[in-house]
Amino acid sequence: MNGPRRDRGSLAERVANLSEAAELAAGRVEPAAVEEAQRVIRQVDRRLEFAGDDTIIALAGATGSGKSSLFNAISGTRLAEPGLKRPTTSKAMASYWGSELPTDLLDWLDVPRRHLVRGDDPGLNGLILMDLPDHDSTETAHRLEVDRLVQLVDMLVWVVDPQKYADAALHNNYLKPLADHSDVMLVVLNQADRLSTDQLRQAMRDLRKLLDSEGLGDAPVVAASALTGMGVESLRKTIAAAVKGKRVAADRLSSDVARAAHDLRDAYGAAQVPQKVPDARARQLNQSLAEAAGVDIVRDAVAQSMRHRGTLATGWPVTAWLSRFRPDPLRMLHLDTALPGRRRRKSRELEPVQVQRTSLPTAGGVQKARVDTALRGLAGDAAKGLPPRWAEVVREATVAHRDVLADELDQAVATTDLAMDRGQGWWKAVTVLQWLVFIVAVVGGGWLLADLVLAYLQLPTLPRVLVGRLPLPTVMLLGGGLAGILIGLLARIGVEVGARAKAARAERALVRSVTDVADRLVIAPVNQELGRFNQGREHATRAMA
Repeated sequence: MNGPRRDRGSLAERVANLSEAAELAAGRVEPAAVEEAQRVIRQVDRRLEFAGDDTIIALAGATGSGKSSLFNAISGTRLAEPGLKRPTTSKAMASYWGSELPTDLLDWLDVPRRHLVRGDDPGLNGLILMDLPDHDSTETAHRLEVDRLVQLVDMLVWVVDPQKYADAALHNNYLKPLADHSDVMLVVLNQADRLSTDQLRQAMRDLRKLLDSEGLGDAPVVAASALTGMGVESLRKTIAAAVKGKRVAADRLSSDVARAAHDLRDAYGAAQVPQKVPDARARQLNQSLAEAAGVDIVRDAVAQSMRHRGTLATGWPVTAWLSRFRPDPLRMLHLDTALPGRRRRKSRELEPVQVQRTSLPTAGGVQKARVDTALRGLAGDAAKGLPPRWAEVVREATVAHRDVLADELDQAVATTDLAMDRGQGWWKAVTVLQWLVFIVAVVGGGWLLADLVLAYLQLPTLPRVLVGRLPLPTVMLLGGGLAGILIGLLARIGVEVGARAKAARAERALVRSVTDVADRLVIAPVNQELGRFNQGREHATRAMA
């Protein structure tokens, strides 16, 4: 009982970690592990509330093991009543060594039979020694009482006899399940006086070997006889040492936390689970959503709209005027402003207004099928290695916003800044130049027309000015017209380059908007669950330390 102890870390920190692990796992792993962790947390908190250094030690055993007689021998009293009728002990009894009964602690233990012992051994002061009912009683209530108190006491002294020390009920129901509490357990082979020296030595060897095979190597084994007093004083000193060390309660609680944390850690599982959705699955989802949102349609519309608007701005005024009768592709999609769904203040800051839906066609069956496939694939990869209940939560999180996904994507497209009003400053210069050459052509044409009218009316014509061999009005008309057409053709090259670049930038902006929707409605909820899982498992691991 006084051997070297493994480093258990701060009990308060480990309880906090266990509490966090249980809270994060609630509803996502098998409830038994979570409920046990929560019970242990409540028990630790309640046990630590009691002031003082009282130590609770219970004697437990089967019918006829002589634990009540051993209780009297240890305490030097006749408080326990041994008997031959099964079951002998129907209710737990507690004796306390000290000046005043710890009523609150005994009330928490719910032990109605309690006695104050004023002995002459100060080493036992602060000891609550309990005599439990028989764990193999035919009365269910007695067995339940044993099960309840076994969870609450600080130290267990298992009393066995030479005939039943290997009893399967004791080992399977209590000793094996409590193997990780072996450092707060003691096994007493009572009625040792019935054995010869060789028989006792063999029985002790067998018992020790059996306990070691069950993981109870830290549990001491002592021989005693309540009848002859053999080993009673040694047992009494062992108990006194445990009381004096004032570590039994903390060790028991630490073992409880370790076992609950271990069970909860097992419920989490040991599989490697990613911290976030795999990048490949996220890209596949983004690609499917972009297709369903009509990003390619908007991209092409941006390019067409840039060509249309570029023709209006840089083309020959006559052809530009005729082009006004052609519809703008973005206006047809209700994406006809620089920032759809927003207006600009004079300060150039963006002011939100009511967002309207676009006129993009609804995603077809193929696009929807691809989105569904991407969602299922993402959920499948993200849920790998998770406990079944947690995997189901991840799958639900993946499709939780499936019904609003289409509207969210449409709004994301509608509110994406396509930057249609920026980067076309050179258009204005071309527009001015086109109007200048157009005016020159109009003036030249008007001059020629005026000459024809004056000649028809046999009136003096306007002064004749030659440029080389051609009249100036002819040069102005032909030169202005040809210059306008040439400028328009050259500008069209710039417009085309700009349209492709604008479409590429618009596509990137739209993909970012779609990605934001995917992150918010799909990726983030799944990543939250994956983070919750890994964080909870880490807390459970820390609680085990």
